[in-house]
Amino acid sequence: MSRPTIIDKEGLSALDRVAYAIATGFGAGFAPVAPGTLGAIEGVALFLAFILLGGKLSLSASSSFALLATVNVVLFAIGVWASNRACEISRTKDPSQIVIDEVSGQLIALAPLVGSPSIAGVIAAFVLFRLFDIFKPYPIRKLEALPAGWGVMSDDALAGVYAAALVALAVFWKLM
Repeated sequence: MSRPTIIDKEGLSALDRVAYAIATGFGAGFAPVAPGTLGAIEGVALFLAFILLGGKLSLSASSSFALLATVNVVLFAIGVWASNRACEISRTKDPSQIVIDEVSGQLIALAPLVGSPSIAGVIAAFVLFRLFDIFKPYPIRKLEALPAGWGVMSDDALAGVYAAALVALAVFWKLM
């Protein structure tokens, strides 16, 4: 990843500004330290808001899971588009200020907790996702080679899947 790039916002269209805002997690990506971690925290906050909303709507665990999966597919697609635009705008392959990938990956990691959320589970999902995102075990790193927005989003999605698998096993074995 590259250092944050200064861009000339005056030359951007309104749609480019929206894409850039989304890609940077509405500014979280400009944190001077650990912007990816801040993006993952945004993912946790979205998950917690989702859980609260699901409780107010009295959704079943399976309905909540299906809704979260749908939200994340849409978020992933928007993230590919926004990341693509942000890469073009900044003229950088994967600028560090793009954090929509961490938001999406973190939501994937948290998905097994929809039916039984817990503080321990959220913390475990957060830590596991960040570890997989940082260390990128095989084949996560290979996904970065995909073109622009696809490469930005896909490696974090797979890091989220790896974390989700471990969280799901912990939930199944009643460790959380």
